[in-house]
Amino acid sequence: MTDAQAAPKSPFSDIAPALGRYTDEVLFGDVWKRPGLSPRDRSLITIACLISGYRTNEMPFHMKRALENGLTPDELIETITHLAFYAGWPPASTAIGIARKVLEQAEAEKKGE
Repeated sequence: MTDAQAAPKSPFSDIAPALGRYTDEVLFGDVWKRPGLSPRDRSLITIACLISGYRTNEMPFHMKRALENGLTPDELIETITHLAFYAGWPPASTAIGIARKVLEQAEAEKKGE
């Protein structure tokens, strides 16, 4: 995440305030802003972990964030293709479907739809 991008607000802060605070302040605050890796690289690593762990709920948010952090659509698809051989075909197949929707939404937003 760049300084221009506001840290996301946890969607579960209302029911789990402490978890929401840790997510906003520690994860998206401290961890994502550490100087050792670029936001783009952190997004690439996060996407790979989510796909490998079959964490489908978090994929759309992080795929969109990865595009905002500079990952190209081709790099996103190449990452998924590469992971098919390491994480498995079902996680990659599922990730492609999610990526398709994220990329379609990004394209629509770009066109102002």
